[in-house]
Amino acid sequence: MTGADSSDFRTRIRTSFDRQAAMATIGAELTRVEHGTVEIELPFDVKLTQQHGILHAGIIAAALDSACGFAAYSVIDPSASILTIEFKINLMSPGRGERFLFRGDVTKPGTTIIVADGRGYAIGDGPAKLIASMTGTMMVIRGREGING
Repeated sequence: MTGADSSDFRTRIRTSFDRQAAMATIGAELTRVEHGTVEIELPFDVKLTQQHGILHAGIIAAALDSACGFAAYSVIDPSASILTIEFKINLMSPGRGERFLFRGDVTKPGTTIIVADGRGYAIGDGPAKLIASMTGTMMVIRGREGING
């Protein structure tokens, strides 16, 4: 993959994730950080549902965007950052579960543009159920005021 496989990419990602107020607001946790793969988990909370009591599509999109963005962040050099410039999400099944897992994987690394794919799963009594998939395009940002790490 492109970019430095710096041994501190995990620390950089955890530090950046901790600065994301949106993820803190929804109760998301960073549970796996590997080179090219990041997982975020979220407990069910009625405050995050829509009118039918299922996880809101906006929450699903936000968690998948963060998982894919941080997966991209894991493959770039430490002096750069990442911004999402486009994504497409497919909502495949209602978000019903006790917990949710959102996994982002780098599909196509690059020096300027990175493509990542995400999958969202509902976890409950049975096997994990695929509830959403996403493809995102991320831009590697260097030297832009106010956007670092």
